[in-house]
Amino acid sequence: MLTETLKSLFNRDLNKLKVEIESYQNESQIWSIDKNISNSAGNLCLHLIGNLNTYIGAELGKTGYVRNRPLEFSLKDVPRSELISKIDETILVVNNTFDSLTEADLKAIYPQIVFEKEMTTEFFLVHLSTHLAYHLGQINYHRRLLDI
Repeated sequence: MLTETLKSLFNRDLNKLKVEIESYQNESQIWSIDKNISNSAGNLCLHLIGNLNTYIGAELGKTGYVRNRPLEFSLKDVPRSELISKIDETILVVNNTFDSLTEADLKAIYPQIVFEKEMTTEFFLVHLSTHLAYHLGQINYHRRLLDI
């Protein structure tokens, strides 16, 4: 079932996000920006956490999470340990939510209009997976460029 595939991909990439954040030799570099790199790895990490907790946790898992998207890009110097803890919490939210989804849930229209038109829940979950992978790649590149 698609839910198991998506759950596996989200787990793989969220665990890789933890590895990326843990791999910075200099913790302060998590928050670096340089020239045309306008988002730090820390802010991208917070953005991914907020995104998944909103669209998977709050909307599908009914967790009650309330997103503050501007803070995802304005907060600075959140300790690495706190980022890792937030990623671990997000993994639990994603797993709990996917464990409760049915095939009918995937075929249903996603409860929010996100891209100015209706879409199925399965379409949006695939989008969220690719969104995670996109920013994960940016964080990897950020680390290799700026963690010197």
